[in-house]
Amino acid sequence: MGMLSRPRQPPRACCQGQGTHKPRSQGQGSPYGRAAKAKACSQGAAKAKACISHAAKSKAAPMGTLPRPRQPPWACCQGQACTRPRQAAKAKAAPTSRIQLTELVGSSIPRILILGRIEEAGYFLSKMSLISQNIPPKSKAKKTKREDINDLSSMQGNKDTQNEYLDVSRMNKKKKKKEHNEENEMLVIEQEREMKKLENSLFGSLYSPVEFGKDDKEEIQDKLEKGSALFIMDRSANSMLSVHEEDAELSEISNDELETKQRKPVWVDEEEDKTNINIAKVNRLRKLRKEEDESLISGADYVLRLRAQHIKLNPGTEWAQFDSRSRNDKSFDDESSDEENGAVLAHNYKNVEAVEDILQTNENLVVRSSTKLLPGRLEYSRLVDANAEDPSNAPINSVQFHRNAQLLLAAGLDRRLRFFQIDGKRNTKIQSIFLDDCPIRKASFLPDGSQVIVAGRRKFFYSFDLVKAKVDKIGPLVGREEKSLEVFEVSPDSSTIAFVGNEGYILLVSTKTKELIGTLKMNGTARSLAFADDGQQLLSSGGDGQVYHWDLRTRACFHKAVDAGCINGTSLSTSPNGKLFAAGSDSGIVNVYNREEFLGGKRKPIKTIENLTTKVDFLKFNNDAQILAISSSMKKNSLKLIHVPSFTVFSNWPPLKKSLQYPLCLDFSPGGGFMAMGNAGGKVLLYKLHHYNHA
Repeated sequence: MGMLSRPRQPPRACCQGQGTHKPRSQGQGSPYGRAAKAKACSQGAAKAKACISHAAKSKAAPMGTLPRPRQPPWACCQGQACTRPRQAAKAKAAPTSRIQLTELVGSSIPRILILGRIEEAGYFLSKMSLISQNIPPKSKAKKTKREDINDLSSMQGNKDTQNEYLDVSRMNKKKKKKEHNEENEMLVIEQEREMKKLENSLFGSLYSPVEFGKDDKEEIQDKLEKGSALFIMDRSANSMLSVHEEDAELSEISNDELETKQRKPVWVDEEEDKTNINIAKVNRLRKLRKEEDESLISGADYVLRLRAQHIKLNPGTEWAQFDSRSRNDKSFDDESSDEENGAVLAHNYKNVEAVEDILQTNENLVVRSSTKLLPGRLEYSRLVDANAEDPSNAPINSVQFHRNAQLLLAAGLDRRLRFFQIDGKRNTKIQSIFLDDCPIRKASFLPDGSQVIVAGRRKFFYSFDLVKAKVDKIGPLVGREEKSLEVFEVSPDSSTIAFVGNEGYILLVSTKTKELIGTLKMNGTARSLAFADDGQQLLSSGGDGQVYHWDLRTRACFHKAVDAGCINGTSLSTSPNGKLFAAGSDSGIVNVYNREEFLGGKRKPIKTIENLTTKVDFLKFNNDAQILAISSSMKKNSLKLIHVPSFTVFSNWPPLKKSLQYPLCLDFSPGGGFMAMGNAGGKVLLYKLHHYNHA
């Protein structure tokens, strides 16, 4: 359809002076040929006019419905009529799109007409080609029609469903609004009714005042119509009750009280009465026995005894106990007098002064440090090392807290005296002092916190003034030849320093003048010292295995006794209150004595502690004398904490998976909250004791 056959060459135009069907004899030079050509030209002009009129008619016709011309346009435009039937048929079959402009340009017909016809023919063919391309087959046309119908029906159905959904949602909203409004109205009505009932019960029938001249029935009907109360309170009879009514009320109250006091349990275990429990086998149940031989008791008795034991251990406070007698005994006159004075106290408070004291202070009402420390396990936690900011490369021989519990000194063989501010988190280093000629064996604060005494295996010792930040070198002492002053103790009153000298001598030095003020002489060698009675008495022990008591006012020994089982005494320590003292020996045994009993002649110790197997180097009581620390530098982890009231060792100390190395020194903070321990590795381990709230 798209490609048409090429037409034959049309007959040449007569305007070019050429004859198509004439013989050669009728050429250009013969007159006969000229006349024939003239006739042909006149005929061509007439046909051209007809062609123009035909073009006008074709333009007047509507687009797309052009009538098929009887003769092709090229036949008349070329001035020749197709007389032969074959040529006419071929001319009709030839397409217009194959007309070449080069053949039409040489004709005598105007160019505009030719181009117009060509454009019309091209437009017609393009329309026909588009129509021919877009025409679908019959089956596809039917399918598309059905799909269009289905799409339209589905769209209509969707629109219908959407409209129905919108209608339903609108109806639901309207219903909800109506229900909400109805509920609000009902609530308002109920509130009004309740208010009216309350007002009527308190003040009588306010909304239905009594009108004279009406019958009772009419009044009741009016009340029902107006919604007022169905009863009228008789104001005059409120305070008056009959004797029977009073008795009835009292009986009801008494019955209610009896029911509250004698309430039955909701559920009772029937097997409690059937079971028998042996309270003699278990140690913690032996306290429930009423007699020594008692062993088996019933389940009900066991429950009752457990409850009684719980009440005994946890007694209720007085302010929480309801005092029923005060409610009945108190009169209105007392309350009125209290109101006149400006304050009314509750009836249940018995001790008014104690209540006023509590309300006038903001101190803690319960202080845990005053409670007793329980034996068994010690609650503690490891903190950052006290000397973490500046650890030592040498063993730490001395650790001590300042009286303000924030300052800690650490000294060792590296000849440095370090001060740290203890907070348990950073433990900031404050100052470090280097002593060139004295490896430090011991350093100690004066109890007043003004100075630090530092000593080593030298003839002299150092005094560091904390206020002036000044270091003074003192010694050697006049009249003495001691080569070492490494063992010393400071009196609690900060007046005297006692040094261990040679051949059993004890040197007494004044803290003010730093001069020797006296000496004490033991029978054996002196190895350890301890002050008691606020610095008025001094205890000493040594190579003869005896404990000496010295009166520093007279500088005389007023008591001497052998430490039980001791050959060489190595350490001493007294409790802060002076009632107890502990003595350690080179065999690892620690004896704890009561000082009064020991001075009275009783030689047997209260408790002998045998948890160490090497020489006891260090003993220390804490601030409230509930913990005693004993250690030995001859063995790793040889540090034990003793619960003094029960004289038992805490089972969870030392820590199992953490090494303490070789402990050399230890100290408790003034409040008991911190414990610092120096070891041979140059570290100061810091622990928090949870039983104590203050450092």
